[in-house]
Order: sequence, then C-alpha cells, then structure tokens
Amino acid sequence: MSPVRFFSLTLACCLIFGFGLFGCTSPQGTSANSDLEAQVLEIIRNNPQVIIESVQAYQEAQQNEVQEARQAFLQQMSTNPGAIIGNSPVKGAPQRNIVIVEFSDFQCPFCAKAHETVNQFMAKHQAEVTLTYKHLPLTQIHTQALPAAKAAWAAGQQGKFWEYHDSLFQQQEQLAESLYGTIAQKLNLDLEKFNSDRQSEAAQAAIEEDLILARKLGINGTPFFFMNEEPFSGAVELSEMETILARIKSAGR
Repeated sequence: MSPVRFFSLTLACCLIFGFGLFGCTSPQGTSANSDLEAQVLEIIRNNPQVIIESVQAYQEAQQNEVQEARQAFLQQMSTNPGAIIGNSPVKGAPQRNIVIVEFSDFQCPFCAKAHETVNQFMAKHQAEVTLTYKHLPLTQIHTQALPAAKAAWAAGQQGKFWEYHDSLFQQQEQLAESLYGTIAQKLNLDLEKFNSDRQSEAAQAAIEEDLILARKLGINGTPFFFMNEEPFSGAVELSEMETILARIKSAGR
C-alpha cells in the first residue's frame, strides 16, 4: 500500500472514530473530544495534498467508469442497437443499420435549434437512418422540462410522440400546464388517458430510465447525440451531421 493510501485510510479512521465520540458522550469527555477534533484538523492542515490526491483519485475512478460504460454502449450500438432503443420512441429506417440516439430536453433552447436540424436531416435520410429519442430533462434549470417530457411520453402511448414532440419544440416559449392539454386536443388524443398516463408512475419510470443511462454515460448537457459510434453535441449544423453520416457509410459501419 502506498504511503498516500495508508495515510488516507488512517485519516478516515480517525475521522470516523472521532465522529463516534462526538455522538453520545458524557460531559467529562468534552475536553478529549475537542483535543481529537483539533488533532484531525491539524493533520488536514499539514497534509492538504492528501485531500487533493483523494479527490483526484475519486475523479479518475469516475472517469474510468464512464469510459467503460461508453465503450460497452458503443459496442452494443454496433451489435444490438435494438437493446439501446428499448421502449424509446423511434422513427426512420426499420433496418437500424445507422442509428441516432438523441438525449434532449424540451425546454433547452439549443435542443430546439438542433430539433430543426435533425428534422431536416431525417427528412432526407429517413430511408437509411433510424432516430430514437431519450429524455434528459435538466430540472435544475428548466422547470417545465419534466412535465413536458411526461406529456410527450403520454402522447407516445397513443402513437403520437413525434407529433407532440414537434409541437413542444415549436412552442417552447409557451411551455406550461395549459399548453400540454391544448396540444393533446389538437392531436385528437383521448384526454382522459393522456392526463392519466402523464401523471403515472410508468411515465416517471420511463424518463428515469433515460436519466440513469445518461448519468452512466457521463452526459450532463443537452442536446447530446450518438450516430452509431460517433458522439456529438450542441446545436449541431446540418453539414456536421452529413459529414458524420458520410464517414460512417465510408467506413461501412
């Protein structure tokens, strides 16, 4: 065991033992507890590099986990894209030789811009490219992202996900409870079923499944895409998507 690792474990033991003392103690133990706390703080002050190295080691381990998860994901994209798509909405080519996985947020302005580009791209290549949508609502900054995602999922239960998806992006500035019902009406959805579905545990579970996949792959921003084994992100330009497609086709993958 390296000296740094040994010291880190020793420090952790001291802290854990100290926290135990700081719990249930008698008044007579107050002085000893204060002395122990002072000693622990002194160790930290005198050895700040240990804390830094511990954080760096943790970050490196996290990065390795993400890399391994992405490698497994990309391998599956190549060998079994159907498993990646799962129950997510899908359109385009049924063969699934070239698959785009899109992680998106209905309230994200960059997603709205990318949505226009993706629609143009799919209109041209729908015979050879398959598109699937994964929900990644950034709820910390977009208060309507999750309600919109649930509404789109509910529309999907009546076979109208993509129409509802397009309407949400087209009216992104008006995202609100009143809009979700209005779109549903215009699409002739069964409103009772729509409202029941979007408030269901199944809707939450479906979105959470996408969120878990995004976290596993280290994706924390939207929009984010994979086209077969090539990742790209942001308000992508049509020319960029065309270049990636050409590269994939020339490589025969």
